[in-house]
Amino acid sequence: MKKLVLIALASTVFAAPLQADTTPVDVKANAPERYTVKKGDTLWDIANRYLKDAWRWPEIWQANQKIRNPHLIFPGDSLLLCHIQDRAIVAVDEGGGCDEVIANFTNSASVGGESGQGKLSPEIRYEELSVAIPAIPLQVIRAYLSDSRVMGAEEFAKAPYVVSGESKRVITGQGDKVYIRGTDMPLGESFGLYRKGLRYDDPDTKEFLGFEAEDIGSGTITAVEGDIATLEVSRTTQEVRIEDRVFANEARAVTPIFYPSNPENVKSGRIVRIMSSLGNGGLNSVIVLNRGERDGVKQGHTFALYQRGGLMRDRVKDGLVRLPSERAGLAMVFRTFNKVSYAIILRASTAISIGDEVRPPISGD
Repeated sequence: MKKLVLIALASTVFAAPLQADTTPVDVKANAPERYTVKKGDTLWDIANRYLKDAWRWPEIWQANQKIRNPHLIFPGDSLLLCHIQDRAIVAVDEGGGCDEVIANFTNSASVGGESGQGKLSPEIRYEELSVAIPAIPLQVIRAYLSDSRVMGAEEFAKAPYVVSGESKRVITGQGDKVYIRGTDMPLGESFGLYRKGLRYDDPDTKEFLGFEAEDIGSGTITAVEGDIATLEVSRTTQEVRIEDRVFANEARAVTPIFYPSNPENVKSGRIVRIMSSLGNGGLNSVIVLNRGERDGVKQGHTFALYQRGGLMRDRVKDGLVRLPSERAGLAMVFRTFNKVSYAIILRASTAISIGDEVRPPISGD
């Protein structure tokens, strides 16, 4: 039987806890004692079946180190909810039930010392995109994993650019040739075509965070003469224009490894854009946060969303006062850049707007 891949990569973490939240993991009262993984499940779906705080999944997942592929979870696998002392753990049933799961947990914990500091951190690796079980809905984020980019003004300005279309045309499309001026464009290599899009500025500090580089299309270098290269356009999302920029295709077409986790050391931030929307966002909307790699943001970081409180006039003191922010949902980061990151809204109790706050979650978010 051909197995579909959801991989939980184990790593041993010493001394520092995986999560900032030191409260016991809150397992749902109706969490299944046994659950059979189905095609179409996501890791987020499964974590939500067991936990009130799904981002704490790494704290209950237990990989069996004794089997050949200890970190794989496949459709058809049977997950067991077991208890050892006052701790709940979830693992794949390899035939021995909870007795075997607990024995494996005891053995793996001893690797980290008597205090049980050794922890197993599940992650996701996509091996067959059409059938693999992802952490979050892949069909929603696929385009943002490979085609979209955020970059600085200098990086964009220095990139090779379109100087002309075939037969001196100003606008070209799929199947046409365009001429690129720049360096480091090897014959036969594939490149993406981009146009400067929305500018991102930090809403609080006013710092420039980068430009959205809009995906225009892609093509292959078919000839090079000096600093002029010929690119045959094989894919377009809109017409190619003079001055569009050219960038090498990124090696990681799909973000390979991430899992739900708490961004414990990341400062609160704000939503600076809601993709594909001029208004509000909701479930499965992709949002842009004003926190990125330099702030410690990583793929899988799960943020609580808070609707920013409105400004109201205080009739007693005759001034404006901002009301408290209200909890509004959860979002998981799936792609990071230096100063911003992309996240998908996985839970929303109200409309999400630009300017709403993002914070490390606490129990109950």
